[in-house]
Amino acid sequence: MAANPSTSTSLAPTEDRRNMLYQTWHVHAVNGLSSNKILLIHCKSRDDDLGERNLTAGNEFQWKFKTNLFGTTLFWCFMASRSDHVHAKFNVFWDSVDLFYRCNWKNCIWIAKDNGIYLKNIPEGYDEFQFGWERGIGPLANFTIV
Repeated sequence: MAANPSTSTSLAPTEDRRNMLYQTWHVHAVNGLSSNKILLIHCKSRDDDLGERNLTAGNEFQWKFKTNLFGTTLFWCFMASRSDHVHAKFNVFWDSVDLFYRCNWKNCIWIAKDNGIYLKNIPEGYDEFQFGWERGIGPLANFTIV
């Protein structure tokens, strides 16, 4: 007996897109690096520059926002570990049902670890590897550690 595709379940449940306009989203950037390493971070969108930050181990930077009417809200971050001479630049929020599911439809938690960048998959309860680090610290080379 063949399975009926119309009755199969999806890993990412769908939410009513109209409700997404009123949803407040939270993005967290967490320093999960070892040995008290400082995470240098700069996050922004097309409209908002959230500034440069130094995060000590175990600390986070977070912000909240509502998506725009057109579903084009996009935030990205540049992160670097000067002590490891590595960096990464990546999107932290965009219109995607898969992302929304992993963020439990309200909290996107990005974690910088020694071997790369992870996104906490909240419904499934684990940190999901997303990106490896690139060598060099890039444009944050002049970043001042406070």
